[in-house]
Amino acid sequence: MSRYTGPVCRLCRREGEKLFLKGKRCFTEKCAIERKAHPPGQHGTGRRRRRQSEYAVQLREKQKVKRIYGMAEKQFRALFVKAARVPGVTGENLLVALESRLDNIVYRLGFAPSRKAARQLIRHRHVRVDGHMLDVPSYVVTPGAEVSVAPHARGLPVVKEAIEDRKSRDQLSWLGVDYDTATGRMLERPSRADIPLAVEEQLIVELYSK
Repeated sequence: MSRYTGPVCRLCRREGEKLFLKGKRCFTEKCAIERKAHPPGQHGTGRRRRRQSEYAVQLREKQKVKRIYGMAEKQFRALFVKAARVPGVTGENLLVALESRLDNIVYRLGFAPSRKAARQLIRHRHVRVDGHMLDVPSYVVTPGAEVSVAPHARGLPVVKEAIEDRKSRDQLSWLGVDYDTATGRMLERPSRADIPLAVEEQLIVELYSK
């Protein structure tokens, strides 16, 4: 499965809730969910939602999480297999692994307006981890690691606007950030309670366990 390159607002409408894929726009009245709450498609406004089977509910939850983090099926499933091998609750291990990805950390710190924008910054070599330039969005950040925007990229409009927007919101307890130097740090591995994500990860575990 190739990466989705179409309009991301359509994905939110398909899931029937905000996935926060378009940065600042998701917090305004321009959000697609605010304007068009019905599913996408020519007959979306009159479509009756049928009662979903157990499998359909599980599949939708998996699709939702994949879309939030911008991952393809092969990559997502491989991450699930690794999470299942780690001691503890598999669903929580999966979310922690997703949150530990470099593109997600850059987004959570407020250096990019969305995970998609964070991936672009990383691929264009604008992000450093412990002083080393990295261009791999899936790189796993470990507690204590310092993540920063390279000096030559701190003046980019996308970075400056993202930082200004994030300053007005609360920062996650497991992350520390200095906006003046565009530098952040993963203080500790997050627990499930520390991850602000309205998903039922157990449904994904049940789906992959069939």
